[in-house]
Amino acid sequence: MTVQFKPSETFRDTFTYKKSPEDILRFPFPFPEDEYMYSVNIEPHVKGGPTPAFNAVFDIDEHYIAECREREKVLKEDPKRCQVLPHMMAAQWDTLELIMESMAADYPEHFSLTKAGDLWTWVNRPLGIHQSFTFGKAETLPCAPFEYITRQAQGDFTLQDQRDDNLYVDGGMVTTQADWSLEFDIGMTFHEWHGPVPLAHEKGVFDRALKYLMRLQYGQPVRRLNWTMTVNPRLDTSPENYPVWGPDKAAVTPENVAQKVHLRVELQTLFRLPRSNAILFGIRCYLTSVEDICKVPKWRRRLHRVLRDLHPDIAAYKGLPRFREMVVDYLAPLDDGAPTSKGIAPDTDKLEA
Repeated sequence: MTVQFKPSETFRDTFTYKKSPEDILRFPFPFPEDEYMYSVNIEPHVKGGPTPAFNAVFDIDEHYIAECREREKVLKEDPKRCQVLPHMMAAQWDTLELIMESMAADYPEHFSLTKAGDLWTWVNRPLGIHQSFTFGKAETLPCAPFEYITRQAQGDFTLQDQRDDNLYVDGGMVTTQADWSLEFDIGMTFHEWHGPVPLAHEKGVFDRALKYLMRLQYGQPVRRLNWTMTVNPRLDTSPENYPVWGPDKAAVTPENVAQKVHLRVELQTLFRLPRSNAILFGIRCYLTSVEDICKVPKWRRRLHRVLRDLHPDIAAYKGLPRFREMVVDYLAPLDDGAPTSKGIAPDTDKLEA
């Protein structure tokens, strides 16, 4: 899968991030119906489906180089965005192996991995990396194996250790998160990590999810889509960085709401790891402006209906009250009331002007 990269994009200050028409159509739109409520909504992570974002184990798109450069900036400003507890070294090597093998298989024109016993050679052409190392010996890499490979992947990753009939967040690379903190959450149990989410606990969503994940098998990864909205195409919306991005919301007006407000979708993937028995949780972030969403008739109708009827507690948890009504008012004249098909596919191969 050949990808045309846009290496000079920015996700801060000047915000030069922009999606090509092809990239808009491959956006993993998160709403299969005209209404939304929390659910487990887990399915097998197999290649193919209603969005090209599902065509690879770890999706790479035109923003790959720019996002890796943004991650480098965040880590330079705050190295604690990558932390792994000492007992998770086997999981670090599991993660490196999974990501390298998957990227080399899915994008052979961009990545390659060769093995001669424990001596491995990794080539990342987009980032200009050619690295030989000994698998299992961290001193042969420029940094710890988990940090090394997740610096070269889009999206965030956490490591869940399974013990005492629970899952614990015992490591992560988190630089593109939607207002949560690895520094605060590391070491937490599954329920503690999801504690702030409204309504879902009462419905037993997380109890069912934990039971499901505890039984997750090696070689049978799963995925789900999650969403929120953010102002500007800013990847780093962490609590640590709130003084920088918090004021963005005050800049939204009825005149600029379609350009400023972005639908922020997470493709969440979960993999049982072979040696450590830990779970790798991938949180791949995608951003698309309301203006670009409106170029797909099905999506603009559905987004209007979802936001219009969204439960107030969910809207508050997702940080939408400041601009939700403005988005709904913008979308309302563009919703002609026509029925929408089930599923997340755009139902078109061409954008409206």
